[in-house]
Amino acid sequence: MPPREVACDESGSDGENLTSGNTDVFAHASVHMPLSSAAGHVQEIRDRIRSPAEEYKANHLLREKHRSTLEWLLGASGPLYGHAHVLLVEKAFFVVERMVDLLLGDPAAALSLFRAGGERFGDERWRHFLGASNELVRARSNGEPGAPVEEFFRALDALRRTHPRDESGEILALLARSRERALAHRDRLARGPAVVPALNPLVPAIVGTAAYWSGDGHPVSLVHDEQNVLTAQRIAWITEATRIVGFRLVDSRDDARVQLADFLAGIARKLASDELNGRGDPELTALLRPYVGGDSLWGDERSGALLRSSSTASTT
Repeated sequence: MPPREVACDESGSDGENLTSGNTDVFAHASVHMPLSSAAGHVQEIRDRIRSPAEEYKANHLLREKHRSTLEWLLGASGPLYGHAHVLLVEKAFFVVERMVDLLLGDPAAALSLFRAGGERFGDERWRHFLGASNELVRARSNGEPGAPVEEFFRALDALRRTHPRDESGEILALLARSRERALAHRDRLARGPAVVPALNPLVPAIVGTAAYWSGDGHPVSLVHDEQNVLTAQRIAWITEATRIVGFRLVDSRDDARVQLADFLAGIARKLASDELNGRGDPELTALLRPYVGGDSLWGDERSGALLRSSSTASTT
């Protein structure tokens, strides 16, 4: 079979700075359709919106005056339905999952700890713990190499002083015995960065996207908007770790499919963030739901139930 060529883009990238960046959600969108069809859809979006901007972005579609165009784009009779996929990452949960996996060797406990969160431990303590977890796991660090380890365990001790007598308390007790693993991680980073940054969600999102589109055994080739993090070495790692048979970077302005993925990623990030923060639009969330993959990394229970679909729109 000839490869299924899928075009991708992201929205909400803050590198490894996930707890104090500009956004609380990362979205990676992918689109599969002929280039000529995508060009026609992009032109129709331009004809509907009629903005003088040279390059259109998701924020054009998210304006209230263009809501009908947004509803058309996402709707079951629109151009993306059945031809697109979105992987969402709740950044704070991603930090906790990666930290738990690093220190305990199994990310399964992350969800229980994350959902205890600020409600169980207090918002200030929890925010401090998230920030310390981010600094512990990320590759870059300011100051002494061991400083992130000491700060993490101080934040962990603050949570333990609330004396949680539930599953979250058991997880904290296990983490408290993981200092050697934490020190070993920082020592490895001091000797040289890993091929794949532990806290940058882009690479795992691409791996998840490749798995989605190749799930039926069809070979897949990815076309992705240019990103600094996607070095030749990392692309080689992604290619080896997945079923994809090709990977190339393009300027989104030169590929209408990538432009559509850019629109969808930006729309998905904004709608998901609104839902996460309790200000979601039920109609728009319902329109987004068929695109959101079950492989999304999402910890918040309420918004996750609204955003995730039991089955995404069938792909072609």
